[in-house]
Amino acid sequence: MTPTPPTTTPPDHPTATPTGHPALPTSPVLHTADVTVVRDGRPILEEVTLTVRPGEHWALLGANGAGKSTLLSLCGALTHPTHGTVEVLGRRLGTVDLRDLRAYVGHVNPRHPLRSPLRVREVVLTGLTNSLEPLPRWSSTIEQQEQADRLIALLGLAHRADARWPTLSQGERGRTLIARSLMPRPRLVLLDEPATGLDLAGRERLLDSLDTLRAAHPALATVLVTHHLEELPAGTTHALLLRDGRVLASGAVGDVLTSDRISKCFDHPIRLERTEGRWSVRAARRSR
Repeated sequence: MTPTPPTTTPPDHPTATPTGHPALPTSPVLHTADVTVVRDGRPILEEVTLTVRPGEHWALLGANGAGKSTLLSLCGALTHPTHGTVEVLGRRLGTVDLRDLRAYVGHVNPRHPLRSPLRVREVVLTGLTNSLEPLPRWSSTIEQQEQADRLIALLGLAHRADARWPTLSQGERGRTLIARSLMPRPRLVLLDEPATGLDLAGRERLLDSLDTLRAAHPALATVLVTHHLEELPAGTTHALLLRDGRVLASGAVGDVLTSDRISKCFDHPIRLERTEGRWSVRAARRSR
């Protein structure tokens, strides 16, 4: 089915107060309660509870196969749980049209399967139609084009706005996709291993862009999936550790990300250090 542009107000979108200033919502943008996902008779997630509020920036961490991508697909209204409940932007999965709901959740996937040589500005504008390509007979307004240009500049790509997709570095593509995810003015942005394939400089530029984004949009909530703690932005506020589909720890990042818990999460002795908001890890020697 061909995607269509959103035509209604996003669920629980901030409304104007009598003073003309937006009233920031206080209800959770995401809530999963005792969620279990079973595939082919095998549990992928078991009794996972997560609550994300406006302005919070969560990291989902765990080894390969821990269930991170499955949980993110629930957060993005891509799949239903086998048991438990999921509420995204105040709407419970199973009671709403997922296609409509997904239009208001930003999703950044570095494996974006675009094959056409679109320009950066064109890619960003497809965030309004939730499509890979510009839709036939749909054209953006001047206001939407100006919004795209503001986001492109915010992500440090103003000088590349007319560059075509095949000519972009992996880091430039990642920042383009973040700008794209922000076009429908979402309250929640999901980032699925956004630093995949980046070299050191590209990764740092991407993480700087994420911190700039969070400062510019204080009510925005984000959920970032990774298994590399070095890829966590300094603005990360909360973390959830998954091991074998179960929550090992969840809460404020300073309480959750400890050497003992990370070692248990990845089943390997790890020493974790934090400097100026960023994390570094190194393997510790196993006791003999």
